[in-house]
Amino acid sequence: MAKKRPPVALIAGPTASGKSGLALRLAEATGGAIVNADSAQVYRDLPILSAAPSAEEKQRAEHRLYGVLDGAKSCSAADWAAMAKAEIAKLHGEQRLPILVGGTGLYLRTLLDGIAPVPEIDPEIRAKVRGNGVSENLAELTLLDPVAAISLNPGDTTRIARALEVVKSTGRTLAEWQKQSEGGIGDDVELKSIILLPPRPWLYERCDQRFADMVEQGALGEVEALLARNLDSDLPVMRAIGVTELATHIRGEWSLEQAIVAGQQATRRYAKRQYTWFAHQPPPEWPRFCEPLEGAATERALALLGAAG
Repeated sequence: MAKKRPPVALIAGPTASGKSGLALRLAEATGGAIVNADSAQVYRDLPILSAAPSAEEKQRAEHRLYGVLDGAKSCSAADWAAMAKAEIAKLHGEQRLPILVGGTGLYLRTLLDGIAPVPEIDPEIRAKVRGNGVSENLAELTLLDPVAAISLNPGDTTRIARALEVVKSTGRTLAEWQKQSEGGIGDDVELKSIILLPPRPWLYERCDQRFADMVEQGALGEVEALLARNLDSDLPVMRAIGVTELATHIRGEWSLEQAIVAGQQATRRYAKRQYTWFAHQPPPEWPRFCEPLEGAATERALALLGAAG
């Protein structure tokens, strides 16, 4: 008789889609703990700007892997997956439900599907690629790996450089290496998943309101403190949504109103990219929930996760 696999809940989707609120309800209903799967919320530097859980939310349910790293450290998908595996194992040892919550698709894919066994990159190739501008790298990637070039955000310096250095150093695309991924937990757990894909007008309105609220709650002070550290501009924390826009205001180049409008636009663009990824990339058997999480819709979403209130 096959051994029963331990359960893991997964709530994913674009920013401002209601993931955190649904996770709180699920945690309260099951006694589980929420495990962060968002690349910005793993850092402690931007609790407001990254929409990290509030003190009241932490009282309602246990939260893990939120604010656990300093912004001076770069956290790769493999780094996060290793931390997440450890927390999931601890929760299973406590007979509690791990509830993965976040919008970083690469994190989730690495945890569930594993890590591609890419060989060490030639140091000379890495130095040359990392020394080039993003537009130059994207142009070369378009020739060597057109599929990756089309799928990546043209401004994503890190991922474009990674895809390019892999194909130049190994002669194989990153996608080809990823087909050999190893170490994922997807086959070892009973995954209870839901992808939140609410109507775009509802989502974008929430994005706008949330960014304005963040500024009112003190996001400017967070960015000022971050800039004072003079960290490398390529670090993930420095590329978090809203940092560039608010920094431009802090330097006196934009009014606060201009910075807020630009931050709202950046948030909507990010949500749009996430929306497209989550609509098409996860397995088709993962339920897509397309209603706004309001009123009775929340109960319907919980029912899909096996925990109707």
